[in-house]
Amino acid sequence: MAVVNLNGELVAKEQASVNVYDHGLLYGDGVFEGIRFYNGKVFRHHDHIERLYESALHILLDIPWTRDRMLAEVEKTVKASGLSDGYIRLLITRGVGTLGLDPNRCSNPQIIIIVDTISLYPTKCYEEGLEIITSSVIRAHPNTISPRVKSLNYLNNILARIEANRAGCHEALMLNHIGEVAECTADNLFIVKHGIVRTPHVNAGILEGITRNAVIELAKAGGIEVQEIAITRHDVYTADEMFLTGTGAEVISVVNVDGRKIGTGVPGPITRVLRDRFMILARS
Repeated sequence: MAVVNLNGELVAKEQASVNVYDHGLLYGDGVFEGIRFYNGKVFRHHDHIERLYESALHILLDIPWTRDRMLAEVEKTVKASGLSDGYIRLLITRGVGTLGLDPNRCSNPQIIIIVDTISLYPTKCYEEGLEIITSSVIRAHPNTISPRVKSLNYLNNILARIEANRAGCHEALMLNHIGEVAECTADNLFIVKHGIVRTPHVNAGILEGITRNAVIELAKAGGIEVQEIAITRHDVYTADEMFLTGTGAEVISVVNVDGRKIGTGVPGPITRVLRDRFMILARS
């Protein structure tokens, strides 16, 4: 069952609530992590918690719990849910403040841990691959807020997702401020060319995904060359394979971008191998 941990207290989701003056609600002032667990085991738990604290540090948000307390509370909430496989949404808000931007007027950052099930894409999409578009909405300029901060303000991603929805797609590719390929609205991306796996560098304006890093490790361990380099739409359109990675998506193939067939138009062999290896890793 779904369960919510509010500042250390377990409650049913129907009873979970936040103050309407919380700056997480009023201004998107806060950070979060999306985490998976398989067979009751939280995947890359320490990596996610470390990224959470780095995001909070970047926006000068003090998390009132230690990392060890956070790890323990997440584990406690997963156990209380009774679920074997599921999804964790971990949020830290700035806390209750006034109707003004000043974070100094906020008090008591709120810690919210939600445990529930998730199904991001239909099973058919994993079997046949996704068709996506390039959005007109770009990733946030690095001189606004770093895309490496997983903040509660996802409006540019949401606008790009609206474009994808209107085009009848599940995802949209997003470019950075200089026109390079960055990532999709909720997923990192990879292309394959002549047996080499390529993905945008973190400096391209991407979130450094936990699943992304796991897949890079799996590819290298399997003798597959991986390059973190600048990627253009030309590279995407002419790729032999393309796939996305993310906590919700796991590993999923892309077979069409902007009406252009990628490779043979079906999930490619390297994509299939890496998805299989990832699922083994996640459940080990």
